[in-house]
Amino acid sequence: MLLLVGLGNPGKQYEHNRHNIGFMAVDEIIYRHNFSEPKSKFQGLLSEGRLGSEKALILKPMTFMNLSGKSVSEAARFYKIPSEDIFVFYDELDLPAGKIRYKLGGGNAGHNGLKSLDQYINKNYNRIRMGIGHPGDKARVNGHVLGNFSNAERTWLEPLIDAVGRSADKLKSGEGADFLNEVGLILKPNKKD
Repeated sequence: MLLLVGLGNPGKQYEHNRHNIGFMAVDEIIYRHNFSEPKSKFQGLLSEGRLGSEKALILKPMTFMNLSGKSVSEAARFYKIPSEDIFVFYDELDLPAGKIRYKLGGGNAGHNGLKSLDQYINKNYNRIRMGIGHPGDKARVNGHVLGNFSNAERTWLEPLIDAVGRSADKLKSGEGADFLNEVGLILKPNKKD
């Protein structure tokens, strides 16, 4: 069984923030793959479904970003899901806007959601890093991350979220290459070189 986790902050006021791109990604997977309606469980919203032949759960922690690990660790312990079967979707400042990368394990680069996950589970989980770009000045980072996506940003955001949703059935334990390849193939027609 896989556990897909979207990181974000709960509440309408945060819904369109760049920091909530992880929530947006898993919402699209829920929609595209006909997962169950989310239920309140493990201090989050939990949906059940299948990705191809694999049973999967999707969790959106409702603990706020800096306590996400509590929610994820509760769900993982209850369902006995090892860290290599956990996929975390989150915003990445140090990736250009619209880029996506996969990594198994690693550091947290100052991301509060990852710091919490590292504390509550081990660091050996799958990371789906979704680029939101850097504002260029360290003093502007907080406002950038907690700011809403602009209309101009939606030209890359919507195709990216769509591609993630359509490609989710390629996710496998401890492996993200097939998923990233599929996302790239879907996005390629949208690129203007």
